[in-house]
Amino acid sequence: MPVIKCAVYVRKSTEHGLEQEFNSLLNQEESCKAYIASQAFNNWEYVRTYTDAAISGGTMDRPALKQMLEDISKGLINTVVVYKVDRLSRSILDFHNMMKYFDKYNCNFVSITQAFDTSTSMGKLTLNMLLSFAQFEREVASERVRDKIRASKAKGLWMGGNPPLGYDIKDKKLVVNEMEAQQVKQLFEKYLELQSVKRLVQYAEAQGIYSKKWISKKGNQKGGNKISLMGMHRLLRDMTYIGQIAHKKANTFAKGEQDAIISKDLFNQVQQALKNNSNNKTESHRSPNLLSGKLFNSQGERFINQVKTNKNHTKIHYYAQKGLFIPAAPVDEVVSNTISEFLNADLSHLPPDSASALKSVNWAALSGIKKRDFIQAIVDKAIFSNNQLIIYLDISPNSVRPFITDVYVNQSSSPMEFITNEYTVTINVPVVFRRYANTKFSKAKSSLLTITENNNLIVKAFATAWRYREMYEECGDVDTVARKVGSTPRTIYKYLDIAYMNPKRVNQILDGTIICTYKNLLNDSKQYSL
Repeated sequence: MPVIKCAVYVRKSTEHGLEQEFNSLLNQEESCKAYIASQAFNNWEYVRTYTDAAISGGTMDRPALKQMLEDISKGLINTVVVYKVDRLSRSILDFHNMMKYFDKYNCNFVSITQAFDTSTSMGKLTLNMLLSFAQFEREVASERVRDKIRASKAKGLWMGGNPPLGYDIKDKKLVVNEMEAQQVKQLFEKYLELQSVKRLVQYAEAQGIYSKKWISKKGNQKGGNKISLMGMHRLLRDMTYIGQIAHKKANTFAKGEQDAIISKDLFNQVQQALKNNSNNKTESHRSPNLLSGKLFNSQGERFINQVKTNKNHTKIHYYAQKGLFIPAAPVDEVVSNTISEFLNADLSHLPPDSASALKSVNWAALSGIKKRDFIQAIVDKAIFSNNQLIIYLDISPNSVRPFITDVYVNQSSSPMEFITNEYTVTINVPVVFRRYANTKFSKAKSSLLTITENNNLIVKAFATAWRYREMYEECGDVDTVARKVGSTPRTIYKYLDIAYMNPKRVNQILDGTIICTYKNLLNDSKQYSL
């Protein structure tokens, strides 16, 4: 009878309890070894133990697990023994992938406290049920932690992390460090004088003001470095210094237990300067997007900037949720065109002082930077949802006045639909979102189009399809048509699907009853033919 070479795999998610003489890992290992010994009559033989301490079962990035999988591929192990299924993984997808890997190298899997046989369908069902509960337990635990953090911050409790400059940690609370507190106050006051974050970073280095230096629980020294540009931005916006605790994901604030270092008046002056200083704008180069911090999805989640740099160019996107990246350029273009149209519209229904101020803005004469500043001044927020971009404007005279040209009056009074309520204007812009950039007809466009732009592409697609249909019916050969137009047979077939579409569907698409993008029409034309 061949020898069954057995490996024991043990894991624990946290460091808690590992300092004990007999901990959870040792308990798992001894139990698994005892089980292997009980199977000596089947020629089972213990080889070694693989241990991952303080590592979650929700990830595959575990050193001992990787080593074990490598040894399995080399034929050094025939059977993996664990105390419970969730010790190997708490992710259903990861577990299934590992089972396929085990089968590939003829390696068995045994859980000593959960009897099942993976060679039978019932055993596989039992295994999947156990794993589903393991994953459920992990997700519920994560939810409990998030709920606790949210509730604790709502009560003003500091929830740990790196201490900010100006505070020390004592008894899990923030306590003012007087010397560092003076440095923080000095930086806030100096910013109002310099009006530049970049120059403030240089000033801090010259004055010997560095990031917070502290000792971690493991005794390692952290921080004490030069304050970076983004680090200075975070410092100047940190509400901890006025005695507040922020929950960034929920966008809420509560009175904290810590003492304030600076006054609310000084903090508010710095925030206003950061907002209005045209030389700042997150240093004007790092965040040029018109809607930075002001764009939300329909669930109320704020879009953040995502920058992707390739060899030849940099792409900036708005990002709010997994799988949804909206290129910033087309969004900003839609907003800019909408503002231009609004300034040329009939504003007689607005409050007279706002209407007068808006008609005194010479949009065509403004520089690119001034146009950006004007848009960022009057756009309060924007909401992106299916097929629409809702823009909320603050048209109070104070927001408009810095951009007025005294001798200019805009005489245009074009019709435009919008909703007004005192000094707030709401504009609904119908748009079409495309997940794939670049089309044959509009290579400069990206993933967001106005309805008019999208309709133009649809009309061009139908025109091209009908032209290809005429050529195909003359020669009866797709390859010949492809050669004539310099395309591929596959592309010609796609256009022919459009050309032979049900006429009723064609009319519904062209009159706007059915809204689709050019990309969908080209790749999924059969779904519109029903």
